[in-house]
Amino acid sequence: MATYQEAMHTLKLTSRTFYLPIVRLPKGIREAVASGYLCLRAIDEVEDHPTLEENQKAKILHSISQVFQAQTSADTFAHQVLETAFVEYHDVLPEVTLRVGEWACLAPTFIAPRVWEATATMADRMAHWATNGFQVSSIADLDRYTYGVAGAVGLLLCDLWAWFEKIQIHRTHAIQFGRGLQAVNILRNRSEDMERGVNFFPPDWDEKRMFAYARQNLDDFSAYAKTLPKTSFKSFVAIPKALAYATLNALERGEKKLTRKAVLSIVKELDKR
Repeated sequence: MATYQEAMHTLKLTSRTFYLPIVRLPKGIREAVASGYLCLRAIDEVEDHPTLEENQKAKILHSISQVFQAQTSADTFAHQVLETAFVEYHDVLPEVTLRVGEWACLAPTFIAPRVWEATATMADRMAHWATNGFQVSSIADLDRYTYGVAGAVGLLLCDLWAWFEKIQIHRTHAIQFGRGLQAVNILRNRSEDMERGVNFFPPDWDEKRMFAYARQNLDDFSAYAKTLPKTSFKSFVAIPKALAYATLNALERGEKKLTRKAVLSIVKELDKR
């Protein structure tokens, strides 16, 4: 089983955006959010895998979903069933995916099933998009995709904070937070996606429209976030939100991504506030 230290090490390796806000959270909710992030990152790595065929992605994602749906306790979690599901792909899947069952058991026992439910549901949604080749044919499709792979994460965060700190977060704005972050990812990964034949832009959309979509969702969430009292949730979302805006600005300047220096500068500035 994974230790807390192993989980934090994997988290640091897989996400510079979320490692810092997660590691700063209070004990309890920190482990729950880390568990959720790593589980969702595990299935995201399957969805975005550069060499797996779409039917292979769907098969793996459905398998993960089915295993997670059948669990009731971390003590009896079906790790062996997951290992069997991965055996054919053991040499191509990253460690964060191969150890998804371990990450699932990191959350406090009373909240772990909510993390499992989010992972199972999202894995099935990702499998659907893998099956149809990730083709977005309308704005409604874009909304469904960004909700399915990111907006629903906002809903998970709502539940985690409600249970741990009794904070009620507006679920509509939490969805917008996820949608905005995902739209930024779509813009950042545009070239790589097009090279593999994936187009998340609705017909007739150009980058200007996608930038507007990303900013609108982030702006709506940001306006709501300003109304929140100073809580660990407000601190948690501050870093990814600031990095998302900075990434949009960098992309509009023609840069491929934020530099590490820029990321550290943003985090340092937020720490002063």
